[in-house]
Amino acid sequence: MNCPGKDLSILITDDSEIHELNKTYRGVDRPTDVLAFPQSEDVPSPTPSSSLLGDVVISYETAARQAVEQNHSLGKEIFILLAHGIIHLLGYDHETSEKDREFTERKVEELCGLVLGG
Repeated sequence: MNCPGKDLSILITDDSEIHELNKTYRGVDRPTDVLAFPQSEDVPSPTPSSSLLGDVVISYETAARQAVEQNHSLGKEIFILLAHGIIHLLGYDHETSEKDREFTERKVEELCGLVLGG
């Protein structure tokens, strides 16, 4: 999971906007907590040597609800969602592979431990 020199775009928005993005790009007609849009080979880069990894979109409203449900801070929840989105940008898809689901969960926990202390 090493990706030195890569840039990342992060958008923190509301449920309404992430709902629209989820519907438009995934065909899912509801809000979600996080979306990831990788900068892949078939998408033209801003420059030939672009270092853009992709975009992560987080719903502030959903993150706030989930933070309360999980009994931790909003900052921690947003970090968890950001880590989750970055792992998606690196090509792991927990919805189609049990191995990727386990990897995603483990890496998010590891990142939280390193950055947030647990």
